[in-house]
Amino acid sequence: MDELIARLSAAAGVDAETATKAVGMILAFLRKEAPGESVESLIGQLPGAEDAISGAGGGGMMGALGGMMGGGVMALGGQLMGAGLDMGQIQTIGRELFAFGREKAGEDKMGEIIGQIPGLSQFV
Repeated sequence: MDELIARLSAAAGVDAETATKAVGMILAFLRKEAPGESVESLIGQLPGAEDAISGAGGGGMMGALGGMMGGGVMALGGQLMGAGLDMGQIQTIGRELFAFGREKAGEDKMGEIIGQIPGLSQFV
């Protein structure tokens, strides 16, 4: 997980705590929206992922706004904005996290995850 957090921090220009929280939010979202072996395999490839998921929490007012906008990718975006990320940082973190996932879990598993969640492909 340290390698991933360092990579995200550098790419998005955020501190390690924010990057860890973002990873936790994204992984929790993936677990909820695309449950199954592929997501669990990805999480299993990231030591510390369960702690990040547990520590992610909600996204405050922006998370609630995202939820009112219909859930899914929009709700995740609201949560990430509530954690202090702007849209550019969210896209950078998403792309880097999924690239890292492809390296660790494989292209097939990541493709399966992305294919299960409407609208996710445009962010990764």
